Amino acid sequence: MSGIAGVYLKPSIEDVERMIKKITHRGPDDQGIKNLPNGTLGHTRLAILDLVDGRQPMGIDNTWIVFNGAIYNYRELANEHLRGESLKTHSDTEVILHLYKKFGARCVKLLDGAFALAILDRNGLFLARDPLGIKPMYCSDRDGAFYFASEIKALAELSHTIYEFPAGYWFHSQTGWHPYFGVDILSNEVERGSVGIESIPKMLKETVRKRLQADVPVGVWLSGGLEKSIIALLAKQEKTELHSFSAGPEGSEDLAAARKIAEKLGTVHHERIYIEQEILAALAKVIYHLESFDPALVRPAISNFFLAEVASKFVKVILTSEGADEIYSGYDYFDAFQSPEGLQEEMIALTGDLHNTTLQRLDRISMAFGLEPRLPFLDIKSLSLGFALSPQEKIHRDRPAKHLLRQAFSSELPKNIPNRPKQRFPRDTRAYDCIVDIAEREISDAEFQSEGARLMNRWDYRLSSKEALYYYKMLRQSYEDRWIFPSMGRRQRL
Repeated sequence: MSGIAGVYLKPSIEDVERMIKKITHRGPDDQGIKNLPNGTLGHTRLAILDLVDGRQPMGIDNTWIVFNGAIYNYRELANEHLRGESLKTHSDTEVILHLYKKFGARCVKLLDGAFALAILDRNGLFLARDPLGIKPMYCSDRDGAFYFASEIKALAELSHTIYEFPAGYWFHSQTGWHPYFGVDILSNEVERGSVGIESIPKMLKETVRKRLQADVPVGVWLSGGLEKSIIALLAKQEKTELHSFSAGPEGSEDLAAARKIAEKLGTVHHERIYIEQEILAALAKVIYHLESFDPALVRPAISNFFLAEVASKFVKVILTSEGADEIYSGYDYFDAFQSPEGLQEEMIALTGDLHNTTLQRLDRISMAFGLEPRLPFLDIKSLSLGFALSPQEKIHRDRPAKHLLRQAFSSELPKNIPNRPKQRFPRDTRAYDCIVDIAEREISDAEFQSEGARLMNRWDYRLSSKEALYYYKMLRQSYEDRWIFPSMGRRQRL
């Protein structure tokens, strides 16, 4: 895990140094820059694998790579495809580089993991992003040069327009843009109703086991809810000592429920209890790192901020449960769906949008503290199985949300957990009302109406509340509209 940045066609150590400086929080362990005749690559490292020899940029002959993410099958790929190569490190980065030299752009289809990467050689620049966009990457063009970086803030002062590198794509400077994965394509390839809930535990055990690969401590986030409890249960089966973390305002139902699950599983549990004043004090930092002002992202990002803060003191990798609601029909508004096909289409659409909504929130806030999040539910095998399950069985009607997931683990979790209703952030507390109150006091009806009309006319964005405008004005202190709106996700339905 790390931050990457670079420029192609007009090498510039100075520009790349400026970009890396903006994202050093993503990789506090090391920095490196490589200047080449046709470009410059930069990397700021969070050391997870091969702590000594895995530093970047990494080169073989005249081919150089910067890489952000984790490849969970890199050992298998090395054994299958690189037996004749003399590997100098124990890192997934070197395996990717060898695979690229052997297979070219086709290598991305071999990679099982989350990644954003750049490879530069005499033939040009190659970029790729993982199938779901778990790892971020943005691009911009200026004065004949092509720039890229892990976060918008790294590019903000260098370019007029910034755009998101699309999930599931690769790019080469000689051949352009190429899609290699799509959630809709995956969903059409599976035979719906071909698997049952008995397949879910085995599959998730595998996806959790893969994500425990690290040369540093790994922990889990707990809220007492179903999906995080499942991840913690499966991780604890693999590790003798497992740290778990929860955060919330005093009296939070999630804190109490997480406590019970941690005690039941025997994890080393840590809590971060925060108060209104701390929410207000952290808000500007949250929005700066989040690079969005959508309230549906900001509110959970606040809790994530305090979670990441405490977790980063004990571990460098955290397992969490994003994706379960999209795959197993977990959102409240899914109650309105009575058609299995309509529900399936909505879940597929939400999953395809995750790269600049939920995944952006998780990546930005975790990496603000140099903490790598890993997501077992968003493994491609997990997606394939989830979309192969009968959508008819995911209809809510008189059943609780995520009915299939609850059934699959009903015998392994404490009885109160599979039946506990989902706690939508942050339904069980009034702590966040302080933000709403400030927004109502500081923003007049006239300002709300005029700004709402301007943003709708210019960016086709509907301000949902004065709270949203309050966040927007805070975001504008660091970012211009042209840097944010072209790639800003919107979760207003949720």
